[in-house]
Amino acid sequence: MELKSKLHKYQSDNITVTYDLKRCIHAAECIRGLQPVFNLKKVPWIQPNQASPDEISNVIESCPSGALHYERNDGGSAEAMPAVNIVLPSLNGPIYIHGNVKITSPDAETYQDTRIALCRCGASKNKPFCDNSHQLIGFEAADRSSFQDGQAHALEFSGSLEITPEANGPFRLEGNFEIHNAEGQSLYQGHKTTLCRCGESQNKPFCDNSHVLIGFETGSSP
Repeated sequence: MELKSKLHKYQSDNITVTYDLKRCIHAAECIRGLQPVFNLKKVPWIQPNQASPDEISNVIESCPSGALHYERNDGGSAEAMPAVNIVLPSLNGPIYIHGNVKITSPDAETYQDTRIALCRCGASKNKPFCDNSHQLIGFEAADRSSFQDGQAHALEFSGSLEITPEANGPFRLEGNFEIHNAEGQSLYQGHKTTLCRCGESQNKPFCDNSHVLIGFETGSSP
């Protein structure tokens, strides 16, 4: 499983923007948020000299997949680490995670980020990350509207959220986290759980071992 990708860099005197094509799922927050900088009709499509570094960094931090990141060359602040590790299973789409995230693959490869989009339909060609395959296969996720297990935990949210995509199995989460719904409500708080990534669980977003019944195979990323 390949977690790292070759980054494209776009630089001005004040800020360097990095873009990972394999991580991009075309959420288009950047284009809607700051079109003078992020414009697909221009070459290059990212032009960091067209806005202030504060404007650019604010928009980049809204990129849910982590395809965009930045480095300030003017002494400005780096992206702040979120105080709470938030897990958001999106409607019929990926699991968005915003936090102090560390992914460790079964072969011990590691990746750290603050924003990621994980595949949960089982069809991505870029596992464990989403590549919009859920749209091609018509994935539907009828998540439970209310989670009871662990809801009463009083958590300290410092520290990383460790995610292990198990071979032919679920995502294993360890650390303090909250699972939110699309409206931003905190529905579950916990320290440890497993989330479905084969797409077939009857208890989404949690794993119910359906991956065993269907013979789910994670394979290797290209």
